[in-house]
Amino acid sequence: MSEITYIRGDATAPSGKGVKVIAHVCNNRGGWGKGFVLALSRRWPEPEKAYRAWHRDRADNDFALGAVQLVQVGRHLWVANMIGQHGTRTGSKGVPVRYEAIDTALAALAERATGLGASVHMPRIGCGLAGGKWSRVEPLVQERLAARGIPVTVYDHGQESAR
Repeated sequence: MSEITYIRGDATAPSGKGVKVIAHVCNNRGGWGKGFVLALSRRWPEPEKAYRAWHRDRADNDFALGAVQLVQVGRHLWVANMIGQHGTRTGSKGVPVRYEAIDTALAALAERATGLGASVHMPRIGCGLAGGKWSRVEPLVQERLAARGIPVTVYDHGQESAR
């Protein structure tokens, strides 16, 4: 069992040695253009290209809430596009985050990370534009990843690292 490590920094520049997966939450509408994805796209074009193709061809693949797409961006570095929000706007049906989908995606990510022997690095997934609460997401990350011995680092960008 591992603990979640919290640090101040940039999740697109994960710290430590070995194979790493940068995990983040995407929407199920094919939108990529706000929030953490902009930082990813500034570093690598592949995650956005892969996500857009995955969405475009969704009738013939597994693109849906809870799905995970791993995109290799370096020799020992991957990005996990996890579909964990329904739409992009808060409205009459509440916030876009879907905790069940994040839970499903994290379970799938755990299998992939274990197979790669990777640590997982992330911002506070589902808590930015998706409108989620870390108090609901953190236990999912703990149960699905850290409890399985997968090292997890959560990055707080430009603010004090606080739980």
